[in-house]
Amino acid sequence: MLETSSLKLLKKRKNLLAFSGGADSTALFFLLIKQNIKFDIAIVNYNQRSQSIKEVAYAKELASKYNLECHTLVASKISKNFESKAREIRYDFFEKLISEYAYDNLLTAHHLGDRFEWMLMQFCKGAGCAEIAGMQKVQQRDYYTLIRPLLHLEKKELYSYLNKEEIKYFEDESNKDEDIKRNSFRHNYSAPLLDKYLNGIKKSFEYIDEDRQTLIPEVDIKHIKDFTYFKSLKKQRADIFIVDKILKSKLYMLSASERELLKDAKSLIVGRKFIVLNSGDFIFIIPYAKDTSKISMSHEFKEECRTLKIDPKLRPFLYKNEEVFIKVKELLS
Repeated sequence: MLETSSLKLLKKRKNLLAFSGGADSTALFFLLIKQNIKFDIAIVNYNQRSQSIKEVAYAKELASKYNLECHTLVASKISKNFESKAREIRYDFFEKLISEYAYDNLLTAHHLGDRFEWMLMQFCKGAGCAEIAGMQKVQQRDYYTLIRPLLHLEKKELYSYLNKEEIKYFEDESNKDEDIKRNSFRHNYSAPLLDKYLNGIKKSFEYIDEDRQTLIPEVDIKHIKDFTYFKSLKKQRADIFIVDKILKSKLYMLSASERELLKDAKSLIVGRKFIVLNSGDFIFIIPYAKDTSKISMSHEFKEECRTLKIDPKLRPFLYKNEEVFIKVKELLS
Protein backbone atom coordinates (compact mmCIF):
# COMPACT_ATOMS: atom_id res chain seq x y z
CA MET A 1 0.00 0.00 0.00
CA LEU A 2 2.94 2.36 0.58
CA GLU A 3 4.39 3.78 -2.63
CA THR A 4 7.93 2.95 -3.71
CA SER A 5 8.80 6.66 -3.88
CA SER A 6 7.92 7.07 -0.19
CA LEU A 7 9.77 3.94 0.89
CA LYS A 8 12.96 5.16 -0.78
CA LEU A 9 12.83 8.32 1.37
CA LEU A 10 12.38 6.30 4.57
CA LYS A 11 14.92 3.52 4.20
CA LYS A 12 18.26 4.09 5.96
CA ARG A 13 16.89 7.30 7.50
CA LYS A 14 15.95 8.17 11.07
CA ASN A 15 12.14 8.50 11.12
CA LEU A 16 9.67 9.85 13.68
CA LEU A 17 5.99 8.91 13.33
CA ALA A 18 3.32 11.26 14.68
CA PHE A 19 1.08 8.68 16.38
CA SER A 20 -2.39 9.03 17.93
CA GLY A 21 -3.77 5.49 18.19
CA GLY A 22 -6.46 6.36 15.63
CA ALA A 23 -7.08 4.39 12.44
CA ASP A 24 -4.82 6.50 10.23
CA SER A 25 -1.63 6.54 12.30
CA THR A 26 -2.15 2.93 13.44
CA ALA A 27 -2.44 1.79 9.81
CA LEU A 28 0.74 3.70 8.95
CA PHE A 29 2.50 2.19 11.99
CA PHE A 30 1.86 -1.38 10.83
CA LEU A 31 2.54 -0.64 7.16
CA LEU A 32 5.97 0.68 8.17
CA ILE A 33 6.58 -2.42 10.32
CA LYS A 34 5.59 -4.60 7.35
CA GLN A 35 8.16 -2.87 5.15
CA ASN A 36 10.91 -3.12 7.81
CA ILE A 37 11.18 0.67 8.05
CA LYS A 38 12.89 1.76 11.26
CA PHE A 39 11.12 4.52 13.17
CA ASP A 40 10.11 5.84 16.60
CA ILE A 41 6.75 7.31 17.63
CA ALA A 42 5.54 10.46 19.38
CA ILE A 43 2.09 10.98 20.91
CA VAL A 44 0.40 13.96 22.60
CA ASN A 45 -2.31 13.74 25.28
CA TYR A 46 -4.33 16.98 25.08
CA ASN A 47 -6.33 16.24 28.24
CA GLN A 48 -9.63 16.59 26.35
CA ARG A 49 -10.91 12.99 26.39
CA SER A 50 -10.70 10.20 28.95
CA GLN A 51 -9.84 7.80 26.12
CA SER A 52 -6.53 9.64 25.62
CA ILE A 53 -4.97 7.73 28.52
CA LYS A 54 -5.77 4.42 26.77
CA GLU A 55 -4.35 5.73 23.49
CA VAL A 56 -1.06 6.66 25.16
CA ALA A 57 -0.95 3.25 26.86
CA TYR A 58 -1.50 1.58 23.47
CA ALA A 59 1.34 3.64 21.96
CA LYS A 60 3.68 2.52 24.75
CA GLU A 61 2.55 -1.10 24.34
CA LEU A 62 3.30 -1.08 20.61
CA ALA A 63 6.66 0.62 21.14
CA SER A 64 7.65 -1.99 23.68
CA LYS A 65 6.50 -4.87 21.46
CA TYR A 66 8.40 -3.66 18.39
CA ASN A 67 11.41 -2.22 20.25
CA LEU A 68 10.74 1.43 19.34
CA GLU A 69 11.19 4.64 21.30
CA CYS A 70 7.87 6.17 22.39
CA HIS A 71 7.98 9.92 23.13
CA THR A 72 4.99 11.27 25.05
CA LEU A 73 3.75 14.73 25.98
CA VAL A 74 0.89 15.71 28.28
CA ALA A 75 -0.29 19.09 27.03
CA SER A 76 -1.66 21.88 29.17
CA LYS A 77 -5.43 22.32 28.98
CA ILE A 78 -6.50 24.26 25.87
CA SER A 79 -9.35 26.66 26.63
CA LYS A 80 -9.97 28.16 23.16
CA ASN A 81 -8.98 27.79 19.48
CA PHE A 82 -8.37 24.11 20.12
CA GLU A 83 -7.52 23.03 16.56
CA SER A 84 -4.84 25.66 15.91
CA LYS A 85 -3.43 25.52 19.44
CA ALA A 86 -3.24 21.70 19.41
CA ARG A 87 -1.42 21.81 16.08
CA GLU A 88 1.05 24.34 17.47
CA ILE A 89 1.67 22.20 20.58
CA ARG A 90 2.25 18.94 18.70
CA TYR A 91 4.53 20.39 16.01
CA ASP A 92 6.54 22.22 18.63
CA PHE A 93 6.89 18.87 20.46
CA PHE A 94 7.81 17.00 17.27
CA GLU A 95 10.38 19.57 16.21
CA LYS A 96 12.06 19.57 19.62
CA LEU A 97 12.35 15.78 19.36
CA ILE A 98 13.69 16.03 15.81
CA SER A 99 16.34 18.50 16.95
CA GLU A 100 17.27 16.57 20.10
CA TYR A 101 17.39 13.08 18.57
CA ALA A 102 18.50 14.06 15.04
CA TYR A 103 15.53 12.56 13.16
CA ASP A 104 15.66 13.03 9.39
CA ASN A 105 11.94 12.64 8.65
CA LEU A 106 8.65 13.41 10.37
CA LEU A 107 5.87 11.07 9.18
CA THR A 108 2.21 12.01 9.47
CA ALA A 109 -0.80 9.86 8.59
CA HIS A 110 -2.72 12.40 6.49
CA HIS A 111 -4.68 10.57 3.78
CA LEU A 112 -6.57 11.44 0.60
CA GLY A 113 -9.72 12.36 2.54
CA ASP A 114 -7.78 14.89 4.63
CA ARG A 115 -6.34 16.43 1.50
CA PHE A 116 -9.68 16.63 -0.32
CA GLU A 117 -11.40 18.06 2.76
CA TRP A 118 -8.68 20.74 3.03
CA MET A 119 -9.01 21.55 -0.68
CA LEU A 120 -12.76 22.10 -0.40
CA MET A 121 -12.37 24.28 2.69
CA GLN A 122 -9.77 26.46 0.94
CA PHE A 123 -11.90 26.70 -2.20
CA CYS A 124 -14.95 27.81 -0.23
CA LYS A 125 -13.15 30.56 1.69
CA GLY A 126 -11.32 31.89 -1.37
CA ALA A 127 -8.01 30.51 -2.62
CA GLY A 128 -5.89 30.12 -5.74
CA CYS A 129 -4.55 27.00 -7.44
CA ALA A 130 -1.46 26.78 -5.23
CA GLU A 131 -3.48 26.83 -1.99
CA ILE A 132 -6.11 24.45 -3.33
CA ALA A 133 -3.38 21.97 -4.25
CA GLY A 134 -2.97 21.68 -0.48
CA MET A 135 -0.95 18.95 1.18
CA GLN A 136 2.15 17.53 -0.48
CA LYS A 137 3.57 14.05 -0.03
CA VAL A 138 7.02 15.48 0.68
CA GLN A 139 7.84 18.90 2.13
CA GLN A 140 11.30 20.09 3.06
CA ARG A 141 11.29 21.95 6.38
CA ASP A 142 14.16 23.87 7.98
CA TYR A 143 16.07 20.85 9.30
CA TYR A 144 13.92 17.83 8.48
CA THR A 145 11.59 16.44 5.82
CA LEU A 146 7.83 16.12 6.40
CA ILE A 147 6.50 13.02 4.65
CA ARG A 148 2.87 11.92 4.26
CA PRO A 149 3.08 8.31 2.99
CA LEU A 150 -0.72 7.74 3.00
CA LEU A 151 -1.76 10.75 0.93
CA HIS A 152 -2.72 8.54 -2.04
CA LEU A 153 -5.05 6.33 0.07
CA GLU A 154 -8.65 6.95 1.12
CA LYS A 155 -9.84 6.35 4.70
CA LYS A 156 -11.93 3.32 3.74
CA GLU A 157 -8.83 1.66 2.29
CA LEU A 158 -7.11 2.11 5.65
CA TYR A 159 -10.11 0.69 7.54
CA SER A 160 -10.16 -2.29 5.17
CA TYR A 161 -6.47 -2.98 5.85
CA LEU A 162 -6.89 -2.69 9.64
CA ASN A 163 -9.94 -4.94 9.73
CA LYS A 164 -8.37 -7.53 7.44
CA GLU A 165 -5.26 -7.71 9.64
CA GLU A 166 -7.38 -7.55 12.84
CA ILE A 167 -5.40 -4.58 14.13
CA LYS A 168 -6.63 -2.65 17.16
CA TYR A 169 -7.20 1.12 16.82
CA PHE A 170 -9.22 3.85 18.52
CA GLU A 171 -12.01 6.08 17.21
CA ASP A 172 -11.97 9.72 18.34
CA GLU A 173 -15.58 10.62 19.17
CA SER A 174 -14.87 14.31 18.53
CA ASN A 175 -14.57 13.51 14.81
CA LYS A 176 -18.38 13.22 14.77
CA ASP A 177 -18.87 16.78 16.09
CA GLU A 178 -20.06 18.81 13.09
CA ASP A 179 -19.70 22.06 15.00
CA ILE A 180 -16.02 21.64 14.11
CA LYS A 181 -15.65 23.04 10.58
CA ARG A 182 -13.47 20.29 9.14
CA ASN A 183 -15.86 17.61 10.44
CA SER A 184 -18.78 19.37 8.79
CA PHE A 185 -16.95 19.45 5.45
CA ARG A 186 -15.93 15.81 5.82
CA HIS A 187 -19.36 14.38 6.63
CA ASN A 188 -21.40 16.57 4.29
CA TYR A 189 -19.16 17.09 1.29
CA SER A 190 -15.77 15.36 0.99
CA ALA A 191 -16.77 11.86 2.22
CA PRO A 192 -19.86 11.54 -0.04
CA LEU A 193 -17.89 12.75 -3.07
CA LEU A 194 -15.03 10.34 -2.36
CA ASP A 195 -17.54 7.50 -2.08
CA LYS A 196 -18.90 8.31 -5.52
CA TYR A 197 -15.87 9.62 -7.43
CA LEU A 198 -12.78 8.17 -5.73
CA ASN A 199 -10.81 7.22 -8.86
CA GLY A 200 -11.49 10.56 -10.55
CA ILE A 201 -10.45 12.52 -7.45
CA LYS A 202 -7.23 10.50 -7.16
CA LYS A 203 -6.42 11.22 -10.81
CA SER A 204 -7.21 14.93 -10.36
CA PHE A 205 -4.71 15.22 -7.52
CA GLU A 206 -2.06 13.57 -9.69
CA TYR A 207 -2.63 16.28 -12.32
CA ILE A 208 -2.69 19.01 -9.66
CA ASP A 209 0.68 17.87 -8.30
CA GLU A 210 2.17 18.00 -11.79
CA ASP A 211 0.69 21.46 -12.44
CA ARG A 212 1.89 22.85 -9.11
CA GLN A 213 5.51 22.26 -10.12
CA THR A 214 4.93 24.49 -13.15
CA LEU A 215 3.00 27.17 -11.25
CA ILE A 216 5.30 27.35 -8.22
CA PRO A 217 8.94 26.58 -9.04
CA GLU A 218 11.21 25.50 -6.20
CA VAL A 219 13.10 28.34 -4.56
CA ASP A 220 16.18 28.29 -2.38
CA ILE A 221 14.98 29.35 1.08
CA LYS A 222 17.83 30.48 3.34
CA HIS A 223 17.97 30.77 7.13
CA ILE A 224 20.31 32.58 9.48
CA LYS A 225 19.03 31.83 12.98
CA ASP A 226 15.56 33.50 13.14
CA PHE A 227 16.06 35.31 9.82
CA THR A 228 14.59 33.72 6.68
CA TYR A 229 14.83 34.98 3.12
CA PHE A 230 14.43 33.96 -0.51
CA LYS A 231 14.84 35.60 -3.91
CA SER A 232 11.56 36.97 -5.21
CA LEU A 233 10.06 35.14 -8.19
CA LYS A 234 8.63 38.48 -9.36
CA LYS A 235 5.23 36.81 -9.36
CA GLN A 236 3.05 38.16 -6.58
CA ARG A 237 0.95 35.06 -6.03
CA ALA A 238 3.99 32.77 -6.13
CA ASP A 239 5.87 34.89 -3.58
CA ILE A 240 2.89 34.91 -1.22
CA PHE A 241 2.54 31.14 -1.55
CA ILE A 242 6.20 30.69 -0.54
CA VAL A 243 5.78 33.11 2.39
CA ASP A 244 2.76 31.07 3.50
CA LYS A 245 4.78 27.85 3.22
CA ILE A 246 7.61 29.32 5.33
CA LEU A 247 5.25 30.61 8.02
CA LYS A 248 3.46 27.24 8.20
CA SER A 249 6.83 25.65 8.93
CA LYS A 250 7.11 28.19 11.77
CA LEU A 251 3.62 27.13 12.98
CA TYR A 252 1.78 30.24 11.78
CA MET A 253 -1.14 30.13 9.31
CA LEU A 254 -1.68 33.24 7.18
CA SER A 255 -5.28 34.42 7.11
CA ALA A 256 -7.07 35.28 3.85
CA SER A 257 -6.98 38.98 4.78
CA GLU A 258 -3.22 38.83 5.44
CA ARG A 259 -2.67 37.26 2.01
CA GLU A 260 -4.60 40.15 0.47
CA LEU A 261 -2.58 42.74 2.39
CA LEU A 262 0.68 41.14 1.25
CA LYS A 263 -0.24 41.90 -2.36
CA ASP A 264 0.32 45.62 -1.84
CA ALA A 265 2.37 45.96 1.35
CA LYS A 266 6.14 46.31 1.25
CA SER A 267 6.20 45.27 4.91
CA LEU A 268 3.54 43.64 7.05
CA ILE A 269 3.29 42.45 10.64
CA VAL A 270 1.35 39.16 10.70
CA GLY A 271 -0.28 37.82 13.85
CA ARG A 272 2.04 39.99 15.95
CA LYS A 273 4.52 37.14 15.50
CA PHE A 274 6.40 37.85 12.26
CA ILE A 275 7.29 40.71 9.93
CA VAL A 276 7.30 40.02 6.19
CA LEU A 277 9.32 42.53 4.14
CA ASN A 278 9.63 42.88 0.36
CA SER A 279 12.88 44.53 -0.75
CA GLY A 280 12.06 44.14 -4.44
CA ASP A 281 14.61 41.42 -5.18
CA PHE A 282 14.29 39.53 -1.91
CA ILE A 283 11.59 38.63 0.62
CA PHE A 284 12.69 38.76 4.28
CA ILE A 285 10.89 37.21 7.27
CA ILE A 286 11.88 38.07 10.84
CA PRO A 287 10.28 37.60 14.28
CA TYR A 288 8.09 40.47 15.44
CA ALA A 289 9.32 42.22 18.58
CA LYS A 290 7.55 44.85 20.70
CA ASP A 291 9.08 48.15 21.81
CA THR A 292 11.79 48.22 19.13
CA SER A 293 11.50 52.01 19.15
CA LYS A 294 13.43 51.97 22.44
CA ILE A 295 16.51 50.46 20.76
CA SER A 296 19.21 53.11 20.41
CA MET A 297 20.95 52.62 17.06
CA SER A 298 24.21 54.30 16.10
CA HIS A 299 24.30 57.13 13.55
CA GLU A 300 26.64 55.11 11.30
CA PHE A 301 24.25 52.16 11.27
CA LYS A 302 21.26 54.40 10.46
CA GLU A 303 23.14 55.96 7.55
CA GLU A 304 24.01 52.55 6.11
CA CYS A 305 20.36 51.51 6.34
CA ARG A 306 19.20 54.77 4.75
CA THR A 307 21.66 54.40 1.86
CA LEU A 308 20.55 50.81 1.23
CA LYS A 309 16.87 51.80 1.67
CA ILE A 310 16.35 49.18 4.37
CA ASP A 311 12.81 49.20 5.74
CA PRO A 312 12.64 50.79 9.23
CA LYS A 313 10.81 47.69 10.56
CA LEU A 314 13.87 45.58 9.73
CA ARG A 315 16.51 47.89 11.20
CA PRO A 316 16.17 47.04 14.95
CA PHE A 317 16.52 43.33 14.16
CA LEU A 318 19.60 43.96 12.00
CA TYR A 319 21.17 46.18 14.64
CA LYS A 320 20.99 43.33 17.17
CA ASN A 321 22.10 40.65 14.66
CA GLU A 322 25.36 41.62 12.98
CA GLU A 323 25.65 38.39 10.97
CA VAL A 324 22.23 39.01 9.41
CA PHE A 325 23.07 42.67 8.75
CA ILE A 326 26.19 41.66 6.84
CA LYS A 327 24.13 39.24 4.71
CA VAL A 328 21.39 41.82 4.01
CA LYS A 329 23.99 44.41 2.96
CA GLU A 330 25.49 41.80 0.62
CA LEU A 331 22.08 41.02 -0.89
CA LEU A 332 20.97 44.63 -1.33
CA SER A 333 24.31 45.83 -2.68
